[in-house]
Amino acid sequence: MEFSVKSGSPEKQRSACIVVGVFEPRRLSAIAEQLDEISEGYISNLLRRGDLEGKSGQMLLLHHVPNILSERVLLVGCGKERELDERQYRQIISKTINTLNETGSMEAVCFLSELHVKGRDTYWKVRQAVEATQDCLYSFNSLKTRKEEPRRPLRKIVFNVPTRRELPIGERAIAHGLGVSEGISTCKNVANMPPNICNPAYLAEQAKILENEYEKVSTHIVDEKEMEELGMSSYLAVGRGSVNESMMSVINYQGGEADQAPIVLVGKGLTFDSGGISIKPGEGMDEMKYDMGGAAAVLGAMHSLAELDLPINVIGVLAGCENMPDANAYRPGDILTTMSGQTVEVLNTDAEGRLVLCDALTYVERFEPEAVIDVATLTGACIVALGKHATGLMSSHNPLAHELLNASEQSGDRAWRLPLWDDYHEQLESPFADFTNLGGRAAGTITAACFLSKFTKKYNWAHLDIAGTAWRSGGKDKGSTGRPVNMLTQFLLNRSGAEQGE
Repeated sequence: MEFSVKSGSPEKQRSACIVVGVFEPRRLSAIAEQLDEISEGYISNLLRRGDLEGKSGQMLLLHHVPNILSERVLLVGCGKERELDERQYRQIISKTINTLNETGSMEAVCFLSELHVKGRDTYWKVRQAVEATQDCLYSFNSLKTRKEEPRRPLRKIVFNVPTRRELPIGERAIAHGLGVSEGISTCKNVANMPPNICNPAYLAEQAKILENEYEKVSTHIVDEKEMEELGMSSYLAVGRGSVNESMMSVINYQGGEADQAPIVLVGKGLTFDSGGISIKPGEGMDEMKYDMGGAAAVLGAMHSLAELDLPINVIGVLAGCENMPDANAYRPGDILTTMSGQTVEVLNTDAEGRLVLCDALTYVERFEPEAVIDVATLTGACIVALGKHATGLMSSHNPLAHELLNASEQSGDRAWRLPLWDDYHEQLESPFADFTNLGGRAAGTITAACFLSKFTKKYNWAHLDIAGTAWRSGGKDKGSTGRPVNMLTQFLLNRSGAEQGE
């Protein structure tokens, strides 16, 4: 898909399609008014006849509009002008791209990037349009023997900006949007891969691919032998029931000064989670291939980072593992000694992600990080609390939490902060070990984060629970969402000081 920006008048565009907005009730946007004037009232006459009301997402495709050089004009309903916000803008762009892809228009000039979105500038509108377009056009069909493709797919889109002065801003927005989309696609591809292909070794292969493609990236794979030497007994216990060896992939991106403390991203990489001895119900268990959504997101963010060539040091850790029932599997009642030396009583083998992450979080102390963010499909309780809309954010460091929340608002990849008070730690008390791996049903998302916090005392830390946002369930739309690559990349853009334009 090819993207570009230009600043031009609609009547001079010679394209397969021009895209302009119409507001409710039947109010032409400024660009649509220009087209209407050139076409001698052709468009306004259609609206008066009731062909389009202007409700958000309505589409009307016109052919051979009088005095217009382009073959088609697509009128896009944008709702009430004063109510056009970020969410509606993204939805409008997505619906537009899907429509264009079905019309046979292989290229289009889009004037929706000139719409007024409350509190948002040209950079944001163009970048969001690029990301929404790439999201719409994504498909995972590499394992299908018959691939269905549009006969004449959309291949090129030009976003118009109001003035020539904004062209550099638009170009920067396209570059950033493409960089983020690259990482999102990587995340989706790996997460959607079935567990008989995507195992911990496969995650390690993907890390090595990044190393081969980008000069600033190097990788180290921590295998079970090295884990044993390091005392990562908790991590190893979870993978004991699987024939697939546990592997932790450490991706090092060196974009900043050699002495700059790195940001560390740690992703839970349970390539399949059966629940182990505490086995899950059969219904929907196929979706437990997405329990490596955190590792997929970290891999995607590292890909975006390398693609954008940001001047910052970042280490991505993919904590690859598989949780299976077996004669050798760990059991409820076991007491594990973690890499930190702390002991954990296992109450449920389906609360395994935290047992893998705790050792990974201890391992990254060696990097003397500026900050550590772990990303995990950790608790079903997060879906109960926040649904599928927001990622759960918990942190022991207020400034880091605020940075992530800010990045989530900028990117539209939303997060919501939950408390991490000492009161909740009482739910993890054990009569036999330092603490348990399960705090009960109440506040399950928070007690899971409390567990992880016990291993993060030596650095600034935040935890993202993406159980509700990493994938969509059921039906033909089932699949990875690519979240929170967008939020993480925005956080790294902000941290690196990369200019975004006003």
